This record gives sequence, C-alpha cells and structure tokens, in this order.
Amino acid sequence: METTAALKRTALAHVHEALGAKMVPFAGYLMPVQYTGVNDEHHAVRNAVGVFDVSHMGEFLVRGPGALDLIQKVTSNDASKLTPGKVQYSCMPNGKGGIVDDLLVYRMEHGDDHHYVLVVNASNIKKDWDWIQQHNTFDAQLEDISDHMSLLAVQGPKAIDTLKGLFKEDIGAMPYYTAMYAEMKGVGLVLISTTGYTGAGGYEIYMPNPLAEKAWKAVFEAGAAHGIKPAGLASRDTLRLEMGFCLYGNDIDDTTSPMEAGLGWITKFTKDFVDAPLLKAQKEQGTKRKLVGFELVERGIPRHDHPVLDEKGNVVGKVTSGTMSPTLQKPIGMAYVPTAMAQEGSPIWVDIRGKALKGVVKKLPFLSKP
Repeated sequence: METTAALKRTALAHVHEALGAKMVPFAGYLMPVQYTGVNDEHHAVRNAVGVFDVSHMGEFLVRGPGALDLIQKVTSNDASKLTPGKVQYSCMPNGKGGIVDDLLVYRMEHGDDHHYVLVVNASNIKKDWDWIQQHNTFDAQLEDISDHMSLLAVQGPKAIDTLKGLFKEDIGAMPYYTAMYAEMKGVGLVLISTTGYTGAGGYEIYMPNPLAEKAWKAVFEAGAAHGIKPAGLASRDTLRLEMGFCLYGNDIDDTTSPMEAGLGWITKFTKDFVDAPLLKAQKEQGTKRKLVGFELVERGIPRHDHPVLDEKGNVVGKVTSGTMSPTLQKPIGMAYVPTAMAQEGSPIWVDIRGKALKGVVKKLPFLSKP
C-alpha cells in the first residue's frame, strides 16, 4: 500500500486540497478522485465544461534523424502519416502479443526544433521508457520530461467558449487530434491539442510546472460564465467508459492483444514493427476472444474482475470495466468474451456476489460522439 508521504504531488495538488477534493493514491501520485461528486462532475463535462488535472501522465521527447524510425518500430500505428501539428493514438506491442502501453504520438515543430512528443500512462512511465530505450538502435535522442510538465484536460461542449479568449490563435479552427504551440494570455507558451479521453470534445494543455497554477486560474475565470467545474479521476473513468475507450490496466495490458481489444484500427501492417507478424496472423485468422461492450438488463452494477458466464453458468471471461452510466442511467461495462459470444445482441451473464445477472452485448461506443 502506498503511503501518502511516498506519493508524488502534481503542481496543483494544493489547489485541489483547497477545493475540498477527495485525494487518493493513483499511479504513484496523490490525485483528486472527486470534488462535488462523480455524477455532478460527469454531467458538467458532458453538458458544459470540466477541467481535469492529469499532470501525472508521462511525456517523452524524441528527436534526431532516427526519431521516426524508432517510433515506427515500437508503435503499432503508422507515424509516417503524421504531418507537423498532427496527433495519433497508438499502442506499443510487447513482443509477446500483449500491450506495453497505449499512447499519443504528437509530431511537432517549434522554430527549428522538429520533434515528437509521446504521451504515456502514468503507471507505465518507467516501463515505457525502458522499452523504448531498449529498441533505440536508431539515431534518436530521447528525453523524459514527465516530472517537469503539467497537463490540464479542458473537456466538454463549452471548452471552446471557455478557452478561445485566452489565445490569439484561432483554436476553434483546430481539427480533432491536432496540436500547436501557442501563447496563453497571462500564462506563457503552452502546447494545446484537440485531444482528450471523455468523448465530450475539448482540449488538453501541456505546460511547464511553474505555469500550472496560472493556467488553472485563467481557465476557471474564463469558464465561470459557462458552468465550469473541476473534475476528478472518477468522472474521467465514467466518461471514457461511456465512449468505450480502453483504460490501461483494466481493459488492455501485457496479456491482451490489440486485435482482441478492438484496436485493429491503430495496427497498421504497412510497416515493420514489434509483433507485426503475430498480430497480422491474428487479424487474418481471428482471435478466440474479444473485448465487447455490454449493458445489464437486470439490476446491479458490474465491476472490474466480475466473472462473465455463458447460458450454462460456465465462467467464460471477466468484466474489465463497469459502472452505472450517469448519462444513460443504465449499468454498462466492457468484458473479454469468447468470439462466439461477441456479436451485438448476444446474451451474457455477470456474476455479482454469487448472483448471475443477465446482460446483452452492445456496440461501442455506448454514446454517439458529439
């Protein structure tokens, strides 16, 4: 068990404590799990605007002549398609058919500095760093800037109204999954991108730690007229689950294949990369199990690791993520099931405290994208 004293603190931890946030250990950090309540924060993001401090995430800079070659080798998506200012979702296969981590790959330019930014999960920073370094037989320079950076996710339909006055640049014209360096008024130079893990639209803003508190205050002053609220990790989880987005450690890990997890769309066989032959064979032959979305039709809330049963009561899989959807007001989840049970509309049962509750496989995402 992590002791509070041993935990890292983000540059904004004292701000969350002053706001009365419930702070919990997460990925080696003391992080806000909720402020006013999960449902309240969830609805604020879906309907207006909410702000997450996700400064625990990791950031690596990759530069040099071999930067693209290295990224191409360790990631499943085709980073050669990225032009400056474009962002890509990808994953790193682990050499055994599993996943080291899922990540974002940014291709950026700042003056004469051409580089890539890899954004990785907080719990995997050291593992990812070691894995990439292990494969760096190319002329690439790596820099881990994770401890020096803060990250605010400003999410929701009112995010643009909140932020547009804080930048000279027309951030409203930025397409989905793009990024740029921009001057944030009264704050300084930041990296802003049209990314996020809520499905509600919005932006993510990266900045050096000394600028974090200024940026937080500027965003909340600008968002006051739009119903802005701070949001914690709990609502981030319910928001991403409604969209069917995978969470590393729950829905994907070192034992799950991108093909099983429905991540074939970020697995491109137009290049050579770790596990390419194995994953290509899976694509051609199919997999024995698949990650599916499901909705319970009986009363109960599915949770991580609840057994999934077939009609005869045999354990055939397990729930990877589950919750009561604040938007749909229905119990939803994701689970690995045999491929034969993965079709939309197929019945499944979830064992919740010894009782088999019926569910039905649903197409992801549970919510249509805005």
